[in-house]
Amino acid sequence: MNAHEGEIPGGTPAPEPGYEHPSAGWGAALAVGKVLLRKDGAPVDGVRATLRMNHAGEGFDCPGCAWPDDPGNLHLDVCENGIKHAVWEMTRRRVGREFFAAHTVTELAGWSDHALEDEGRLTEPMVYDADTDHYVPIGWDAAFERVGSTLRGLDSPDAAAFYTSGRLNNEATFLYQLMVREYGTNNLPDCSNMCHEASGRALTASIGTGKGTVDILDWDHADTFFVLGVNAASNAPRMLTSLAAAYRRGARIVHVNPLVEAAATRTIVPHEFRAMATFTSTPTGTLNLQPRIAGDMALLRGMSKALLETAERDPDAVDHVFLERFTSGFAEYRELCRTTPWEDLERGCGLSRQQMQHAAEVYRQGAHTIIAWCLGLTQQEHGVDTIREIVNVLLLRGNIGREGAGPCPIRGHSNVQGNRTCGVDHRPSAVFLDRLAGVCGIDPPREHGLDTVRTLAAMHEGSVRVFVGMGGNFARATPDTAYTEEALRRCELTVHVSTKLNRSHVVHGRQALILPCLGRTEKDHQASGVQSVSVEDSMSMVHLSRGMKQPASAHLRSEVAIIAGLAQATLPDSTTPWDHYVGDYDRIRDVMARALDGFDDFNRRVRLPHGFRLRQPARERVFLTPSGRAEFSLAALPARDETPGRLVLGTMRSHDQWNTTVYSEDDRYRGIKGLRTLVFMHPEDMAARGIGDRDRVSVTSFAKDGSRRSVQGYTAVAYDIPEGCAAGYMPELNVLCSAADYSPQSDQPLMKHLNVEITRDA
Repeated sequence: MNAHEGEIPGGTPAPEPGYEHPSAGWGAALAVGKVLLRKDGAPVDGVRATLRMNHAGEGFDCPGCAWPDDPGNLHLDVCENGIKHAVWEMTRRRVGREFFAAHTVTELAGWSDHALEDEGRLTEPMVYDADTDHYVPIGWDAAFERVGSTLRGLDSPDAAAFYTSGRLNNEATFLYQLMVREYGTNNLPDCSNMCHEASGRALTASIGTGKGTVDILDWDHADTFFVLGVNAASNAPRMLTSLAAAYRRGARIVHVNPLVEAAATRTIVPHEFRAMATFTSTPTGTLNLQPRIAGDMALLRGMSKALLETAERDPDAVDHVFLERFTSGFAEYRELCRTTPWEDLERGCGLSRQQMQHAAEVYRQGAHTIIAWCLGLTQQEHGVDTIREIVNVLLLRGNIGREGAGPCPIRGHSNVQGNRTCGVDHRPSAVFLDRLAGVCGIDPPREHGLDTVRTLAAMHEGSVRVFVGMGGNFARATPDTAYTEEALRRCELTVHVSTKLNRSHVVHGRQALILPCLGRTEKDHQASGVQSVSVEDSMSMVHLSRGMKQPASAHLRSEVAIIAGLAQATLPDSTTPWDHYVGDYDRIRDVMARALDGFDDFNRRVRLPHGFRLRQPARERVFLTPSGRAEFSLAALPARDETPGRLVLGTMRSHDQWNTTVYSEDDRYRGIKGLRTLVFMHPEDMAARGIGDRDRVSVTSFAKDGSRRSVQGYTAVAYDIPEGCAAGYMPELNVLCSAADYSPQSDQPLMKHLNVEITRDA
């Protein structure tokens, strides 16, 4: 039987209503063309960017997603959203002192998020003037001193928090955490606290490492894929190349998502010119499973139960040798699966026993299986347990520590994994701190610091009075919009290092600074010449990135230089050679080579054609857990909210969006044009509430602390989503996620797991 035959009825994906074309292909090409030809853009630079992005050696790393670069040095290893991201950064529009003189902050606060960012690149440091309600220019030295004197004047270093976006490069990340720890705190919240914190904690508990074990070459050798909670066509579009290649070699590809997304149907990879010319698409999936929101763990447990039942008559269904040699807790897990009723599993995931058994059979027939996942799993109440259940499933057939197999978290932002690797961690290990102290000659604090959720609470109560944001848009990336904005306004000082104007600049503390930095596409000129920086992709490859164009303004500084300036102003007695590091980033890498595990001989290895891969002990079946083995998880199935009339709502990005950056109000792959204030619903749920397609509705969320939050005037859109579920866009719907709605397992906000009621507006 062909690997693609024999699927259960309904298992072959069908195009989504509203978009009948393959993902990527000519739709993407036309979208890119429009972006390159925008009147405020730089079409020549845009075309050059497509030829330099993600290239080994002299290229720059895409400032968008963290999907690994093609090891074959593909000449067009780019995607629609990556080009959008780069061109958005390379716009010719500027936000200088004239702009700020013309607009009060109160006025700007009334602008949309898209309108703020669309004004263009920031050009010089600005400080908020409360008397006039305007941002006004300030020199770099004065800006640094404003921050330094405020930090020096705090009663405790713990009264400040230092946030990091995933965009920050490795060298800047290392200096940032060094500055913060030399200052005396571990308050290092970062965007990972809101996206893949659950993945790191789950993998560490199960296999002793916080990262996946898979690399991009494994994607070329796997014969079975399970892709959970990932909208690859928008979030990691270059994954489509790997999925199409896998299908052509006969692999089975199971997509698990409440919505059947474009990436789960078919694609035309734009750099496959013959396919483009002949409009020939390739399927990117062989089976779609649509569990209810937060039902993934029950599905995975059902797969294990079915597999173990099969093993009773076919011993080869599980890998007994691997289980005996490398795992702990298998007997207990087998008994847990045996005693879990199928009815509980069906109720938990919303799928039938037959669907779960079929998924298990697909898994059993595969010799090399990768399970990949993204925020659809992590931003749930039981995200850690769910990801540990992924590992349970992999362990049953020995799918860790060999080619073409393993767990594969899909990190969203370009260097979010590198941030954690290079020290941005509010819970640093004693081993890491000891090594940092020995190499850098500092005495770092040992108490754990605050993550994002705890930082918000601390700003609210006044124990954190200074907030420094190194990239990102904190006001829009976080939950409970009103709560977050009030927290920022209560600060004595807010500082944002940014490339463009965003909401966080107009929702600020009593004092506020905007410090403009270089973008990933721009040349970084320092004393020793043009610098390269390094980043780590989603699969632990570390490689160089080098900007291609001159900076948008002569007043911009690199993130490395800004951090050094802040450090010198804050730590006047520091013996750390900050200026020495800024002059030549090789000097930073030499220190990192001694301070960070796996970075030995950093400067040489990072200059290899594709950089180097950090060692993952679990890939070698070395499990750094207390038992020295991979640990089975024995977590109970999550309880389901059975309140009559309630739905479970998950937030998500549109296709024409990257994190909090909204390029337009369209969502091509879901058939939406000119609309973001919407909620997708199952037709039966709409009928039960007297709601028609495109009716206006109100959405009310019910938080753990008993509070409620509502939005009105949203548009209900009938969609193929499981009954009892709904979905809409972030950051607009972040307002519905209470600050109290976070997972106790990971502290991640429950952006994908909100209990709501939806009613038709009068």
